[in-house]
Amino acid sequence: MGVTGDVAEADHTAVRVALWRALHVRADPPPHVLEDEIGLRLADPDDGWRDRPDMDVAATRRTRASIVARTRYVEDLVVERGVEQYVVLGAGLDTFAQRRPEVAAAGGLRVFEVDRPGPQAWKRRRLLDLGFGVPQWLRLVPVDFEGDWWGRLAEAGFDPGRPTVVASTGVTMYLTREAVTAMFRLVAGLAPGSMFVTTFLRPPADVEPEQRPQLEAAVAGARAAGTPFLSFFRPAEILALARESGFREARHVPAEELDRRYFTGRTDGVRPSRGEELMVATT
Repeated sequence: MGVTGDVAEADHTAVRVALWRALHVRADPPPHVLEDEIGLRLADPDDGWRDRPDMDVAATRRTRASIVARTRYVEDLVVERGVEQYVVLGAGLDTFAQRRPEVAAAGGLRVFEVDRPGPQAWKRRRLLDLGFGVPQWLRLVPVDFEGDWWGRLAEAGFDPGRPTVVASTGVTMYLTREAVTAMFRLVAGLAPGSMFVTTFLRPPADVEPEQRPQLEAAVAGARAAGTPFLSFFRPAEILALARESGFREARHVPAEELDRRYFTGRTDGVRPSRGEELMVATT
């Protein structure tokens, strides 16, 4: 995710998400919603990473299902819409550019990864060390999310007059309502036909009873780490915010829709939780 601090090291939350994506491949039987072990290579954890408490296969089954489902959903939209620009806010260890370079080659896509300077500098170094490099169509944009990050994006070559997919996954909970509102208003001003896909964290009371302890533990862990969760939304609240911000249309994508789309027929309990869900808004 990555929204606070500038130390040149990987963001712990971003690493955990990358490891969950890899755990989906290694612990869950096929078919896999997303096949991504590049994030694992970037993170380069020690050999005992699967023994970490937050990598418990049973306890994190639904959480990692949510993680891979949201990533797949966003990437499907990018491909289906055929846009020329894809902006990843709070990019962390996102690996779309490394896994899907043919999408950029075929359609002239530019990918803008927006993140804090320290973690992004670390990621750039890892991409170079692993031989992936940073191709011309991939723009790494270091920003202060509480400052003029929109201006930094424009300086990197982003054109707000071209249809774009903007993704903000795992970000809103770390921002104040004011910062979330400012983000929404900026994206709502993009060229007609642009799409904004964001996740939002529902209040613990809205989550399935069996998932509440894990969410409450995540809330406590984020607070202890100095990156507390600041914003929770119910679906109606975030839809209202999107419309007030100027989006032409907005719809909630519940966990049940992701379940039908990506997990139909599974009997192993790998299905997304409604703790963190998606909203899609169109300009």
